[in-house]
Amino acid sequence: MPTRPETTSNTVTFTGSDGILLSGRLDRPAGRCAATAVFAHCFTCGKDIVAAARIARALAARGVAVLRFDFAGLGDSGGEFAGSDFSSEVDDLRHAADHLRETIGAPSILIGHSLGGAAVLAAAHRIPEARAVVTIGAPADPAHIEHLLGPARDRIAAEGSATVSIAGRPFTFRRSFLDDIRTQRQRERIATLRCALLVMHSPRDEVVELRNARQIYDAAPHPKSFISLDGADHMLTDRAHAVYVADVLTAWVGRYLEPSAGPGAVAVEPAT
Repeated sequence: MPTRPETTSNTVTFTGSDGILLSGRLDRPAGRCAATAVFAHCFTCGKDIVAAARIARALAARGVAVLRFDFAGLGDSGGEFAGSDFSSEVDDLRHAADHLRETIGAPSILIGHSLGGAAVLAAAHRIPEARAVVTIGAPADPAHIEHLLGPARDRIAAEGSATVSIAGRPFTFRRSFLDDIRTQRQRERIATLRCALLVMHSPRDEVVELRNARQIYDAAPHPKSFISLDGADHMLTDRAHAVYVADVLTAWVGRYLEPSAGPGAVAVEPAT
């Protein structure tokens, strides 16, 4: 049985949009990094959600340093969730890339789960070093998440704000949040993407339907690939599915790394 490479995981902080201090975690190989990546988590989740943690650790074991962080008002980050929107999350991704650029190297890989997938598609144009973008269970349009707000959408529009329970936790949304997601030119961003794209989606995803993967894939230019996550749920709660995502993702991005990384710089090893 092969020995799993040593990795480290450290807490980092950096300044995001509006000067808000954001909390992140950097998972990296103990030795040389073949590449760096930013991971954007799902809507109202956090950097330590099981899928994000498992994928980041698996990638680190395969030579890729991964920065995952809490968006404003979530987890250990500062700020108010009610004061954030999709545009500010995209801006925070740019700040995360800046942090990596100033420390261990700009990210060549952008990975996003669920709404985080929509965010990395939007942020790719603002991170010039990005060579590959990976979406996991992502909506084709940020406005897709309106359905999570249910009847509260009308209250938000009429009263300016409302509190909504999502996964048993209360979140306050303002009218500006709805205005922001409704005015995103996401299809245009996807159509002009200058990075290689990998779309990963489960046919049984009940939160973000499979048709979203088709819309993203059809809109994007080549090079692009699609991987079906057969049997997985939206949150990738089964460890085997999270490890599979990391294995496939790492093998796929290897061809888009800088030549200086050298052949086989990202070596996929069997999960143990």
